[in-house]
Amino acid sequence: MEPWQLTAAAAAARLREGTLTAEALTRSCLARIAERDPVTKAWSYLDPMLAIRSAREVDKATVRGVLHGIPLGVKDMIDTADMPTTHNSPIYQGLQQGRDAACVGIARGEGAVILGKTDTVEFASGGRRALTRNPHDPARTPGGSSSGSAAAVADGMVPLAFGTQTGGSTIRPASFCGVYAMKPTHGVVNSEGAKRYSHTLDTIGWYGRAPADLRLVAEAFRLFDIETPDGKPRGKTVQQLRIGICHGPNWHLASEEAQNALLLAGKRLEAAGAIVEELSLPQPFEGITEAQRIVLLGEGRGAFLQEYLAAHGKLHADFRDRVENFANITGSQMAGAYNLAGDCRKLFDALFPRFDAILTPAAAGEAPLGRQDTGNPVFNSMWTLLHVPCIAIPCTKGPHGMPVGVQIVGPRFGDAALLDVAAVVAPVIDAE
Repeated sequence: MEPWQLTAAAAAARLREGTLTAEALTRSCLARIAERDPVTKAWSYLDPMLAIRSAREVDKATVRGVLHGIPLGVKDMIDTADMPTTHNSPIYQGLQQGRDAACVGIARGEGAVILGKTDTVEFASGGRRALTRNPHDPARTPGGSSSGSAAAVADGMVPLAFGTQTGGSTIRPASFCGVYAMKPTHGVVNSEGAKRYSHTLDTIGWYGRAPADLRLVAEAFRLFDIETPDGKPRGKTVQQLRIGICHGPNWHLASEEAQNALLLAGKRLEAAGAIVEELSLPQPFEGITEAQRIVLLGEGRGAFLQEYLAAHGKLHADFRDRVENFANITGSQMAGAYNLAGDCRKLFDALFPRFDAILTPAAAGEAPLGRQDTGNPVFNSMWTLLHVPCIAIPCTKGPHGMPVGVQIVGPRFGDAALLDVAAVVAPVIDAE
């Protein structure tokens, strides 16, 4: 096995043992990138010599963090001190802020090797699409807006990568590319240094190739309750779990393959001994998708006003429309959306601890053809507004042989417990 084939957790173990160096792992990832990126086009910026120098510095470290020696890709709307942050916008080509975003600084502090910048939909929200292709079929999208991050991890180019989610931009690409991903509870990861779209929704997330990879990053960010005292059981067995299968208010928009994936995941869990129950959400959730749209567009007005005034001609029409309030969002609509979100958050949290996790679709189906359609975020947006943690798990393949995943969801600040659930259900769900 080449080093690039290792999961982040497996690589971390070898780095701790001394049977692998950060430089050797980084060089292996760079070789994989040289082989695959002409097709996948996941990277918007890569400096191989900078990556190797960074890895050598990590190899010299006497204090080792939880991400020691692990190469990590950074979505190109998150600042990095030593690399440009273009936001995939003609306004910011070549821009180098000279400081790390908080999440990047934390990753470096825990010993990660920042490998490069991954391509993104413009400002992680609209406009220009990434050049990135789905590694399973270059004719199809990897999803958006975290296009390059999901594809790079799926294609073995890097073991970990940062994404962001405002609607469905972390979980949906994971489903399309057949990898694991985590969108944590809103606000538990400092988003300073990442382009702001919606302060109510924007969430830093990450990709890996196994649940243990996701836990490594969660440990780096010191998520609530992530540390368990030595000798204490970390979680339940599959047979002790109670899982709620939730179609949600948008089930009619799920393709046949998305519906089949959810039913298949439920059957696999049930066969393994878990208690699986159908869950119908209370009536207020019927309005949650529209509430997320209102918050997204309402807060987006101010997010791009600076570019609207300073570089109007270079700003894509998508963002000019937002600033000009093309959707006619009113203040009373915003207040109503905030109020509904607050009500639904309390209603959802009240489902626990009756359930250990909720199982629900991760995307509307297989990855669409082309680059322009990055997929419908409707099976993610409600969870983003609810501020709850979500973990994407690969499940099966659709009619065109493309990955179709599911996601498990927990209550706010239940990230550590959800990771425990993922560790035991993933081998059951991801059985192909």
